[in-house]
Formats: sequence, C-alpha cells, structure tokens
Amino acid sequence: MRQSQLFTRTRKDAPKDEVSKNAQLLIRAGFIHKEMAGVYDLLPLGLRTFNKVVNIIREEMNKIGGTELHLSALQRKELWQETDRWSDESVDVWFKSEFKAGGEVGFGWTHEEPLTALMREHVSSYKDLPAYPYQFQTKFRNETRAKSGLMRTREFVMKDLYSFSKNEDEHQTFYADCADAYERIFKRVGLGELTFKTFASGGSFSKYSHEFQTLSDAGEDTVYVSKDKKIAINKEVLTDEVLTDLGISRDELSEEKAIEVGNIFSLGTRFSDPLKLTFKDENGIDQPVIMGCYGIGPARLMATVAEVFSDDKGIVWPKEVAPFHVHLVSLSGGNKDIEKEADRYYEMLQENGIEVLYDDRDARAGEKFADAELIGIPVRLVVSEKTISAGGIEMAARTNGKGILVAESDILERLTAQVTSNK
Repeated sequence: MRQSQLFTRTRKDAPKDEVSKNAQLLIRAGFIHKEMAGVYDLLPLGLRTFNKVVNIIREEMNKIGGTELHLSALQRKELWQETDRWSDESVDVWFKSEFKAGGEVGFGWTHEEPLTALMREHVSSYKDLPAYPYQFQTKFRNETRAKSGLMRTREFVMKDLYSFSKNEDEHQTFYADCADAYERIFKRVGLGELTFKTFASGGSFSKYSHEFQTLSDAGEDTVYVSKDKKIAINKEVLTDEVLTDLGISRDELSEEKAIEVGNIFSLGTRFSDPLKLTFKDENGIDQPVIMGCYGIGPARLMATVAEVFSDDKGIVWPKEVAPFHVHLVSLSGGNKDIEKEADRYYEMLQENGIEVLYDDRDARAGEKFADAELIGIPVRLVVSEKTISAGGIEMAARTNGKGILVAESDILERLTAQVTSNK
C-alpha cells in the first residue's frame, strides 16, 4: 500500500468528546472513525488489524473443532419469548423495530436462541454430537452509556462459539480445550503475560464461569491476581469459599484493574430445555443437549492491544496484529534517484511476501517520522541520500526507534526472521 493512496489521514488531535486512550490513538492514527457515541467505522488500517485479530481467533477455534457459520442479525420475537428474554424487563439492551407489514423484530445482541433452534434440524442422535459452531457476527446492544472507546460499544462484531455436547464430561473437556485456545489467542496478539483466566460467577448455570482479564489501568473491572500461580478472581466472587476452592489465600492476591477480553460459560440445559433441543442416546431415550458459550470481541481485543502497547508517540503494535510488517519511508525531498531506490525496495519487499506500507508522500521528514510512530508498525525502513551513499537502508524497531544501517543483502533475511518468529 502506498501511503499517498491511503485515503485515511493521521491527525494531531482526537475528538474532544473522546476520553479513552484506545479510541484517541486509533482515531488519530487513522484506524477508525467515530460515527456517534458507541459506534465506530473501521478504516483501511483498522480493518487490516481487525482482520488479523479475526484470523488468529479463527485459526484457534478451528484447531479445537469449531465450524464457522453466519447467523442473521434480525431476530424473531416468538423465539426469544420461549426463553423469556424478549421483554425489556428481562433484557434491557435490545434494539427493536417493526416490520412494515406488522410485527416486531429485534437486532441480535447474542445468539443462543436462534442457534439452539437451528440445531434442532441437525441434531437427533448421539451420533450428531458434539458440535461446535461459531461465527463472527455483528451484535447490537442498546447500552445506556457507551464508553471506553471500542471497549463498550452499541454495535460490534463478536466471535461467539456455542458447544453442544451429549453429557457433562464431554462438555467439560471442550470447555477446557476452549480455555486453552483462548490463552493461545491472547499470547499471539501480545497480551499473554498480562491476561489471566479469571474465576467469575457462573450464575444459575454452574458454580463458576471464566473471564479472561487483561491487566490495565483503563479496565472497568477489579480482579485479584496471583501472578505466580497465573490465577485471578473477579471482585464480585471473592469469598472465603472461592479462596478455599482454589487453594489460595487472600494474602497471595493483589488488587488490579483489568479489561475483560473474553469469557466462557457453561449453559447446561438453560436453552435446550425451553427450545426442546434433545437427542436420542444409545438406548433410544431422549436426552437434553448440554451447552456452553464462548465469546471474544475482535475490535475490543484490538483496542486493548492499542491501550496496553502505546507510548507518548503513538501505538506500538505487536507484529502479528500490525496492519503491515514494515513501514518504508522515503526521504527523497524531490530527488528522483532516491524515489527510484525507494520504489525498488518497495517492489522487492512485496515480491518476497513482506507486507509494507510505503510512505511515498511529498512531506517533510519530521512529519513522516511522527506519523510512523503514531501508526506503530513494528519495523521502519528509511531510504535517504545518506543510506544510499552508505550502500544500505536504515532499519529501526518501533519499540526503541534506534536506526541501524543494514546492507541490502541482509535486509530480507532480517525481516523474514522477524515476521515469522514465534508464529
């Protein structure tokens, strides 16, 4: 991508009504555009990072047997009435509308009901289970107060996976597999050391559910963490009973602010019972399907990365979710020879599978460097009269900004090693 052709632009200031750091940085760096409170557009850079987060999640869900589908956002009233989740008294985040021909319709805020109803057409025998369908789907939640940038929005994409199992043992095996997959996801996006599997309320479905909480001063949640044992407890469930269950003392835990980046719940037969999702076991007896649900918001995860990995100059993207591998900066000052050399590097990088954003704009060096630091691509390459005279190219990591001269014969090997390491 040539930066001169990238229609988004960086900006010095974020909107005055935007107080969260993640949104301020993502707006200023040209990743997102704010439509209204709680509603954001993904611009080209933001969409690239968003899609990389989605692909990481997709790969890990597929590894544990997930099957991707896509359900409708429009929801029929009658289905949700069967589970007593249609009325505003039961669920206060609905967006609802009416058909011109008459009748109400809802915009899905989650998808347990429609997927459970759909599975009645696909599950009849124990041989049809287990099943692990998932989707990346737009959700609508009528939050009273949207806040924290992309952390709490009224329209967002959610990866929601639902497990359908024959019995509790089968369910618990997958539940553990999904928890492990979540930990791999957070490690791959760079948040592994800061993210903790956190014990939370299981509601009426089970004794516990689990949240995945990333430590950050921007977090809305309070958790109690043992970094040595890699365990955390949500403040809402911190009791002597929970401490005893987990074999941990209160003195081992530190109080931290955290951002919830994922959650997993056991649902039991909460939805399969009212919606009559059953299967015939080996003896031909009808049994209810045991369910679970597992959610991650890719945009929320992207925002958390921006919140955590940033400095006073801008975002510092981990390489697996950066919009490009390399930011190539041409300091030509109108010199055609330098432009030609930068073009040559651009073509060489593309031919060797290196994703590159090429700053070919007619702009001052200071402006180009400031934009590169704000955008936060992991590696910056600079072509200038100085580097050409020295017979190489300047290479700098966004983490420290210190440039070193690298010979052209070494640059591809260095970049390829950085791009492919730890994948």
